[in-house]
Amino acid sequence: MPDETAPSTTSSNRLLIKVTRESLPQVKDKYPFIYLERGRLEIDDSSVKWIDCDANVVRLPIATLNCLLLGPGTSITHEAVKVIAQSNCGVCWVGEDSLLFYASGQAPAADTRNMRAQIKLSADPKKSVEVARRMFARRFSEADLTGKSLPEMMGMEGYRVRALYEQNGQKYGVGWKGRSFTPGKFELGDITNQVLTASNAALYGILSSCVHSMGYSPHIGFIHSGSPLPFVYDLADLYKEHLCIDLAFSLTLEMAGRYNKHKVSAAFRQRVIETDLLGKVGQDIEIMLGVKNARRDRQ
Repeated sequence: MPDETAPSTTSSNRLLIKVTRESLPQVKDKYPFIYLERGRLEIDDSSVKWIDCDANVVRLPIATLNCLLLGPGTSITHEAVKVIAQSNCGVCWVGEDSLLFYASGQAPAADTRNMRAQIKLSADPKKSVEVARRMFARRFSEADLTGKSLPEMMGMEGYRVRALYEQNGQKYGVGWKGRSFTPGKFELGDITNQVLTASNAALYGILSSCVHSMGYSPHIGFIHSGSPLPFVYDLADLYKEHLCIDLAFSLTLEMAGRYNKHKVSAAFRQRVIETDLLGKVGQDIEIMLGVKNARRDRQ
């Protein structure tokens, strides 16, 4: 039998290296994301290249990226999508400066063991609430959640988040009038709300890519429902306090009334790396669901 990892050639004599599951780095070892806008993703030999609007060419290390966030003015070839999917790198379509999360491409998972476990838990009312309780316990470490219903815990979370906004406002000396966002009118929000919206969208993109790459479904949640990505929103609430809320208030005064997309993107990415988000997601999902990862379970 031929070696699956051996180089192969096509009729155009392009060199293509077949990517195998064993050759890919794990989610925890990848770089979180790259945001791209106004350009085109194509294939050159076995690599993916980015051509921007000024005709500059940049080769992207797809296998070491968790996801690509594609903003306005981007296009991608069919061949590029194939190679990106084989490398288990997520593709997410977002608004300008990652302000809105629109959609994500689902990479084909090697098996459905993790998804089956997730579905079984979600379909059992008692077990589903237990998963939700573990998620809330992460935020309420000193509270006794035994016997608490989902609506009761959601009410507690609402009070906690509102208190976080007020505490961070006092900590950083920022006036806070409440969370607000009008779709299509991003500029109407104050600086704090703008940073919150942008960082939330980037976090959703990263987590969507992680969930897909590990064989789970972003559509099967335990707290959120009636939304496009309930499981992603469930997980995002575990990390928003530092990655999004604290970040937004800490940057507000620095930007002096003018939103700076480069500063927001750089600061958010740095926090993702410092907190080792990609290293935590897989472990956190296992803990929250009370299951073992399919890949490790097979070994």
